[in-house]
Amino acid sequence: MAPSDTTTGHPPEPAPDRPGPAELCDGPAASGPADPAELAGRLRAVIQHLLPVLRGHSTHRELTPSRTAALATLDAHGPLRVSELAARMNIALSTTSRMVDLLDDRGWIARRTDPVDQRASLISLNDAGRALLRAVRRETTGLLAERIGRLPPDRQHLLHAALPALEELVDDAG
Repeated sequence: MAPSDTTTGHPPEPAPDRPGPAELCDGPAASGPADPAELAGRLRAVIQHLLPVLRGHSTHRELTPSRTAALATLDAHGPLRVSELAARMNIALSTTSRMVDLLDDRGWIARRTDPVDQRASLISLNDAGRALLRAVRRETTGLLAERIGRLPPDRQHLLHAALPALEELVDDAG
């Protein structure tokens, strides 16, 4: 159920520069193929609105989006050097280095000497980091499942049918 305005009891109005949920799902292109730029804009808008919803319900307040992304990257591609992590996340090396220090201080990663270059370190998730990432994924999957379950069956089918194309977008980002 959408949050309501405490004074009127009605759902809040979308900001003037942001489409409401109906515009995100049912634009003019809903009935047929659309221009890739239009699809990209609509997909970006949906993602921008959905991610804060998922983050807002998290019980893991210390896990920011960038920290989650770093843990997920290490889970998928680790162990990595800090420079490789920075490149995969497309963020500055100095920023990544500070984040790795913070992840280490929280006890979510392990560092070991790179056997190829003894001067460098390899960063990987440790058991605590893996458990945290699993918990966050379970949490967000549960929230999404609940919301998807409230969609009419035809919308659930459309979402299911769109998944291969969305997964292909991720694969292409490689």
